[in-house]
Amino acid sequence: MTNPPVLLSGIAPSGRLTLGNYLGAIRHWVGRQDRDDCFFPLVDLLAVTVRHDPQRFADRCRDFVALYLACGIDAQRSVVFVQSHVPAHCELAWIFECHTPIDELHRMTQFKDKSRRHAKNVNAGLMSYPVLMAADILLYKATRVPVGEDQRQHLELTRDIAQRFNTLYGPVFPLPDAHIAATGARIMSLADPSKKMSKSDSVDANIVTLLDEPARIARKIKRSVTDSESVIRADPTKPGVTNLLNILAAATDVGIASLEDRFRGLGYGALKTEVADAVVALIEPIQERFRDIRSDPASLDRLLADGRARASERAARTMSEVFETLGLIPRLG
Repeated sequence: MTNPPVLLSGIAPSGRLTLGNYLGAIRHWVGRQDRDDCFFPLVDLLAVTVRHDPQRFADRCRDFVALYLACGIDAQRSVVFVQSHVPAHCELAWIFECHTPIDELHRMTQFKDKSRRHAKNVNAGLMSYPVLMAADILLYKATRVPVGEDQRQHLELTRDIAQRFNTLYGPVFPLPDAHIAATGARIMSLADPSKKMSKSDSVDANIVTLLDEPARIARKIKRSVTDSESVIRADPTKPGVTNLLNILAAATDVGIASLEDRFRGLGYGALKTEVADAVVALIEPIQERFRDIRSDPASLDRLLADGRARASERAARTMSEVFETLGLIPRLG
């Protein structure tokens, strides 16, 4: 019997988890748990490349993990843990930094974008965090990585790092492949549908968060941008309407063509009302489970301790192989 593919995906605890994170990523993680060997780290170290409030950070991290679980991630079937709890992530990142040309990091689109947005804090971590991402993936020898289109460049860098290491020292790391969901992979901003819905968006009207109250969700969707026509169809020239159809299709598992038929002759008000109802129906059970999980912080911390132990065991095997490959003195005991 062959081992199942190793799948790894994580989210940095910055901003607030959104409907886009759920439909585009987390829901698809849930569906892979019976088919793949799944690792779902909370990549907290990636969030400290920008300034944050230390007093609130731990609570936000626990909120993110609780939402993972509330959305259907099963800590028995998958390994759920916090990146900073497993020091091997940083150890392998340093080794990879020593095998990554600086000009490759300068070319990273997100480094350029973040450098513009955080012009007063262009630190070394902003440039090198794609190497830490590569370490996150390769530490567990992941072969399947769910990513959005905006992360493809980072996965290509990961593959380049793995290939370079393998060429120098032998076949240590697999080359991971991108896994992009066919539906719901790119949910756009409600007020500016030319941009992806982002958990770090500072404009509240642009996003639906997983912890928004139902009335607030409905209000945001009913105020979302459409256009001056009254025809409901998916079309690149109608980004707002297309986004609403994509949300409804992902939330209800109904195809776009069927939705276009259903709304033929109806106005945007009918579409927005149905989208709002579908999103509320999807998110309310998640919120209820979230409240139950967060009401027992001791159980949540025990779950993370178990995840750390399981992740550390796998990571130690990889680091032992890397140490031997590089000629470092092995750790004894």
